[in-house]
Amino acid sequence: MPAQPIVPPFSREDAIAKVRGAEDLWNARDPARVALAYSEDSRWRNRTTWLTGRDEIVAFLTQKWERELDYRLIKEMWAYGGNRIAVRFAYESRGRDGLWYRSYGNENWQFDEAGRCQFRHASINDLQIEESERHYHWDAPGPRPADHQGLSDLGL
Repeated sequence: MPAQPIVPPFSREDAIAKVRGAEDLWNARDPARVALAYSEDSRWRNRTTWLTGRDEIVAFLTQKWERELDYRLIKEMWAYGGNRIAVRFAYESRGRDGLWYRSYGNENWQFDEAGRCQFRHASINDLQIEESERHYHWDAPGPRPADHQGLSDLGL
């Protein structure tokens, strides 16, 4: 039987679990599955792109993971309250040009009563890195291993 969804209002433990669940989901790189964590009419701002609804989320993530190869993500809960969670994150990916990048960002999430994300606002900056500067080396796609360092531990 599936686990019960984590719904607001969030405790600290709930918020941390919600963030780790989102991280694991995104690391699976399955756009249709990721979209189910968002309300049917979810609205996103991702950098300068605005999206509405699951179909647009699926299309956006499909394109994202076609150009951001070897994608691996770590998220960390920054703050929470009521039905909102603030997250900081960093992901590493290889572009089609063969160069490696680390992308840093912050997200603000707002959830509906069923625990699905209604609003996602993401601000992201990219930094080209050398392959030798990578920190994320687990098998992908797939979740970050439980014993792998998080953002704070990595000094990110």
